[in-house]
Amino acid sequence: MANKAYHTQQIKSFVRELGFDFCGIARAQQLGDDARRLEQWLSKGLHGNMQYMENYFDLRIDPTKLVPGARSVITVLLNYFPQQTQQTNTPHISKYAFGNDYHEVIKKKLHALLVLINEHIGEVQGRGFVDSAPVLERSWAHRSGLGWIGKNGNLINKQQGSFFFIATLIVDLELEYDDPIAKDYCGSCRRCIDACPTGAITEGKVINGSQCISYYTIELKDLLLPDDKKGQFADWMFGCDVCQDVCPWNRFAKPTSEAGFTPIPEILNFTTKEWESLTEEAFKQIFRHSPLKRAKFQGIQRNVKFLKG
Repeated sequence: MANKAYHTQQIKSFVRELGFDFCGIARAQQLGDDARRLEQWLSKGLHGNMQYMENYFDLRIDPTKLVPGARSVITVLLNYFPQQTQQTNTPHISKYAFGNDYHEVIKKKLHALLVLINEHIGEVQGRGFVDSAPVLERSWAHRSGLGWIGKNGNLINKQQGSFFFIATLIVDLELEYDDPIAKDYCGSCRRCIDACPTGAITEGKVINGSQCISYYTIELKDLLLPDDKKGQFADWMFGCDVCQDVCPWNRFAKPTSEAGFTPIPEILNFTTKEWESLTEEAFKQIFRHSPLKRAKFQGIQRNVKFLKG
């Protein structure tokens, strides 16, 4: 028991050393309630064309299928809230994409965390996951006491709001576990529901992913965006932050200290005309480490044209 407590303290200390902002730990077990909610969400087609979300369902709900013998799920939060803002005449880009791709930044930190655990605690089997694998990160963050799930579907941390990346490290090491936050601190507030430009946020914390601006501008690979959505994107070219920007809890957001998330100057300053005249070669060079790669050059050009109508 003493070892468990000491190892837990060690790991949380390593997490702080690596620059993560918060850490919580939950017992590795099947996510029964979350599995049912996910199944219902998928059956209603609320994921749109994101077919990949239907894959590996059993892995999403059971961490022992990802790491044999898994005992603990370590969840970490990394703040990405930028100090700088975009120029007012630039097409809007979600704040998470201002700097380098978070996958690259966080994977290195998770690898370093596992190395530290093996060096100081002993041989531990584990795998780190950042968004791109079948892991329900928000569920684990909630279970480990890092926040509650808001009406906009985001994890909200009481100290600093929701501008965080969530990552997990699943290990076969028994640790002390944090208690989930029992209360939902959104209360009767519905600012995110009322402010969503496309009505993608519905009652009961159900998000219609197929109507979200982020879905249209990043995930949807069609050559053209739907005509009936013209005028609804509020100048968002890549992603959307409306539901976070209006959330009262984000008044506590603090600028990130992660150097990797320093904004790319072009993202802050490019005008619509400059985005239109950008060549594919220049796009690949300027944004080679940026999340904008996900939409590709053709997707960005499509989005810019759509905003112009």
